[in-house]
Amino acid sequence: MKKKIEELLETIWTLQEKGKVNRTDILANTLEKGVAAALNEMEQQKLLIRHKDEFRLSEKGHQRAAELIRRHRLAERLLVDLFQLNPDQMEHMACEFEHILDPAVTDSVCTFLGHPPTCPHGRAIPRGECCRTFRRQVKPLVSPLTDLDMGDTATIVYITTRHHTRLDRLSALGVLPGNHLKLHQKKPAIIIQIDETNIALEASIAEEIYVKRTG
Repeated sequence: MKKKIEELLETIWTLQEKGKVNRTDILANTLEKGVAAALNEMEQQKLLIRHKDEFRLSEKGHQRAAELIRRHRLAERLLVDLFQLNPDQMEHMACEFEHILDPAVTDSVCTFLGHPPTCPHGRAIPRGECCRTFRRQVKPLVSPLTDLDMGDTATIVYITTRHHTRLDRLSALGVLPGNHLKLHQKKPAIIIQIDETNIALEASIAEEIYVKRTG
């Protein structure tokens, strides 16, 4: 029952990201039997609030679901960024991985990855205490472009800017996740090379580009 409740917490969280949640939505996204009994148990544990046919997570349920979602999406990020698994392999292994991560290990993984804001699908990763205090217990696998030294090569992992015009400009220049770059200069402007093209970037933009060193 515990694992089924955890899976339902994740399902309801994901559905809530898209809008309101009703019983039909939950059943459509859950293949296993025993959903009705698990939902009743969640209400008894005060994890879930029901209003007619609609459901929403209580404060207690929200907190527990956030921990589960964080572990799952960090596991996805780790499996893609470090082990370069394909989407099918990633999803299956992330589901298993999330159940063995305790809070301390989760924070270490998050720190190692450079506190990523989104999973490989682009969905938000709930923030943890390590993200709020930016503790660096281990050398991050992924870090801002500005952390590179001149001559370093790296692969772009994700870009955190919320400005669509900025993303469009970077995309037109070839600054996209998965592309390889080399840092040529840090001052007075940051200059990177992608393929045969040199690109000048403002420091504020470079700080939003997260990369994984390759050399």
